[in-house]
Amino acid sequence: MSFEIALAGISTVSSSLDEISNNIANAGTYGYKSSRANFEAVYADGQTNGAEVGSVTQSMDKVGGIVNTGNSMDAMIEGQGFFAVRNENGQVVYTRVGQFNTDKDGYIVDSTGRKLQGYAAVLDKNGQVVQGAALGALGDLKVPAGQIGAQATTSLAYSGNLSADWTPPANATFSSNDPTSYNSSVTSVVYDSLGKQHTLTQYFVDAGVGTTNVYYSFDGALRQDAVGAATPDATMSFNANGQLTALNSATMATTPPVGATFTAAPAGAAPLSVAIDYTNTTSYSGDTTTLGNTANGYTAGILTGTSISEDGSVVATYSNGLKQTVGTVALATFADESELTPLSGTSWAANNQTGTPLFSQPGVGAAAKLATGSLEQSNVDVTSELVDLMTSQQVYQANAKVISTQSAMMQSLMQAV
Repeated sequence: MSFEIALAGISTVSSSLDEISNNIANAGTYGYKSSRANFEAVYADGQTNGAEVGSVTQSMDKVGGIVNTGNSMDAMIEGQGFFAVRNENGQVVYTRVGQFNTDKDGYIVDSTGRKLQGYAAVLDKNGQVVQGAALGALGDLKVPAGQIGAQATTSLAYSGNLSADWTPPANATFSSNDPTSYNSSVTSVVYDSLGKQHTLTQYFVDAGVGTTNVYYSFDGALRQDAVGAATPDATMSFNANGQLTALNSATMATTPPVGATFTAAPAGAAPLSVAIDYTNTTSYSGDTTTLGNTANGYTAGILTGTSISEDGSVVATYSNGLKQTVGTVALATFADESELTPLSGTSWAANNQTGTPLFSQPGVGAAAKLATGSLEQSNVDVTSELVDLMTSQQVYQANAKVISTQSAMMQSLMQAV
């Protein structure tokens, strides 16, 4: 019986050595999770019958170290969750290795060519990404290739302080060419439907206590009235507290609406209409300042790069400086992730014991945020593995000694007989 028990012990220790050696071999593998063989005693008909490996435990809850790569498409999961990737056979598997790039077709793939799963961006009827829309369908993430079309400017947000210390200009007849006929000016860049850049200049003219006239010019040209003189495009009224209360004689609501609308007809392009919002514009004593001068619209551009944000947003950067979210990475969580089936390529497969994967955006629900420009190292503790290795060696030698001792005893018995 002792022969069988010792042989069972050697077999069990050999299985443990397999796990230890695999851990040590993958100490430098990104996203690897260490495993451990768990021993249990074996009994048959009430008699001891040695030991065996009852189960193998994966340390899924222990996050590995972080290594900064500086690659904008690398991402590390800072807690619970897995990246979902689809292999060439159509099977979706799960990994902790966030080493991604785009292939020739624009799909986001990992280092082995498997397609990353996520939420697609919502597109309009022209195939352009709708920013701020809800998450799209879950599937292969793809970055739109080619160029992005131009978008005409439709809104301009201006805010600042028009000094209450102003006095009416020395020259009462306004002219954009005469600085003595206005108090201040600000220029904004706007785009027409072809993506051509234009300038929209606002000239502010003090018209008495609490009142300021505004003149608009487009590419240096002013709007003229019937007799050829420039007329104000807007008139602002401020109360005794320096707050904007009326625009073009219309009383402002508690939350001021869009202040005025500027129109122009660029050559060869569609008519331009820009809504100018003067929210938060004030008239206090002191310096004249510009706090905000932001217009939408842009020229056409081509894709120059992609990156992943900590909330999983896949951001495409274009040659015109525009950045758009073209998709969102999905993270999968499981009711019992320790039961995932390990596969090659530092990945795992779901099964009945793990439960159905739950997909969500990073940082939402049980899913963790991402650390971008970084990768997760193996969570193997080499020192602990070496200690376990020495312990297993001693157990192996002890079981071998039992066999050699039993063999010597049997030989002595046969010689005595």
